[in-house]
Amino acid sequence: MSAYDDLMAYERVTQALSSVAGRTGWDQETMMPDGAAELRAEEMAALEEVLHARRANPATGELLETAMAEDAVAEANLRLIRRSYARTIKIPADLATAIARHISRSQGIWAAARANDDVASFLPELKEVIRLKREEAACLAEGGDVYDALLDDYEPGITGAELGAMFDRMRPRLVALRERVLGADSPAPLDREFDEAGQMALSSKLAEVFGYDMNVGRIDKAVHPFSSGSGTDVRITTRTSPRDPFNCFYSTIHEVGHACYEQGVDRAYQLTPLGAGVSMGVHESQSRIYENQLGRSRAFTGWLYGQMRDQFGDFGVADEDAFYQVVNRVTSGYIRTEADEVHYNLHVMLRFDLERQLITGALEVADLEEAWNARFEADFGVAVDKPSNGVLQDVHWSFGLFGYFPTYTLGNVYAGCLYDSLREAVPGLDGQLGQGDLAEATGWLRENLQQFGGLRPPRDTIRHACGCEPSEGPLLDYLDEKFGTLYGV
Repeated sequence: MSAYDDLMAYERVTQALSSVAGRTGWDQETMMPDGAAELRAEEMAALEEVLHARRANPATGELLETAMAEDAVAEANLRLIRRSYARTIKIPADLATAIARHISRSQGIWAAARANDDVASFLPELKEVIRLKREEAACLAEGGDVYDALLDDYEPGITGAELGAMFDRMRPRLVALRERVLGADSPAPLDREFDEAGQMALSSKLAEVFGYDMNVGRIDKAVHPFSSGSGTDVRITTRTSPRDPFNCFYSTIHEVGHACYEQGVDRAYQLTPLGAGVSMGVHESQSRIYENQLGRSRAFTGWLYGQMRDQFGDFGVADEDAFYQVVNRVTSGYIRTEADEVHYNLHVMLRFDLERQLITGALEVADLEEAWNARFEADFGVAVDKPSNGVLQDVHWSFGLFGYFPTYTLGNVYAGCLYDSLREAVPGLDGQLGQGDLAEATGWLRENLQQFGGLRPPRDTIRHACGCEPSEGPLLDYLDEKFGTLYGV
């Protein structure tokens, strides 16, 4: 066997063990009994210790020195293994294990704090998470920007400064659109209760309509919806709210976007570095185009209106046009995952700025809630009424996912570019969406982006699919046209 073959055989075992760790995390979020939290923290720490040792194995470095790439796939595998090895050897094994142990425990503490609106019980845990992540960032940065070192885990090849500049360009148009829309008449929200069983039944139908393969997937409930896994085991979660079925439906569609990306990767790449989505920004482009440009379109909501009437009977919305307006209702709500398209990116920008300050030390954990509330009121014109609607609403920081939040808006930007190309490639798109037929749309995404997994770097992945350099222009134009027309502004 060649050095490359040896390297890939070793990598397959590492990838398999990583999948086991991911499945253990899924269980913690969905089915694990509350009393198992301490044991699970030790289990996760043990898995991380094994994984870190494998990823930092000096034999990997030796094989990388002699392994030769005979084609583009091998070249990409070597690029990603080399990157992973270079990052892993900078982090001491005891630090990696401590992070895994603590974030497993802190997630449960966050969930209890959120349920009880008890910020004080979570802040000591968050302080420790941030201390550990700062230590990790310092190891990775080697004197460079510590936030960029963490961001590189989720979106290789981009910096906080680049994202900050993009967000600065986007914010004025988003704020101007927000002010125009909020000054216009808004449709009333849904005003009745929708039973949980009916929501989950329609949620499952939506998942299949968008191409989620239930033979290698499943849908469960969680406090914070997420997708987990790759290849032939990709699972999603959603949540229900009696008076807001859209929370369930669009959380499902969003997570199906992530899941279909993972299911769509060429099966030949399974258990290799190429066998998953290339970055969180590209991943988010799939979930957001599924959820918004496709799922909230006038054509598709017309079909969804009929499905809701079949499931729930007359629910107080007169017709398809009125339903389209209700689905796309713009309001200054508290919750990012429930935010309309106009406000969503402003939520992300708030978190991006705060987490950069937390990692650099410009903002201390003790001052976080006050800083959040002040920034939220300035950006949204509404005072935060309780912590679960404010600083406690997102699970990410309890997991140590610093550098993750900006990829949500980057994903929206990528989705805007992809949607322009998709509409050009599928001229009959609206007619198909109006029939609840997503096959050609999702097929285009699979053929042009999803199947390639990690073959190309993130921006190259978008360039290959769209045939152009990604930029924020298409997204902002889409939002202005859609909501300007919808609200007559």
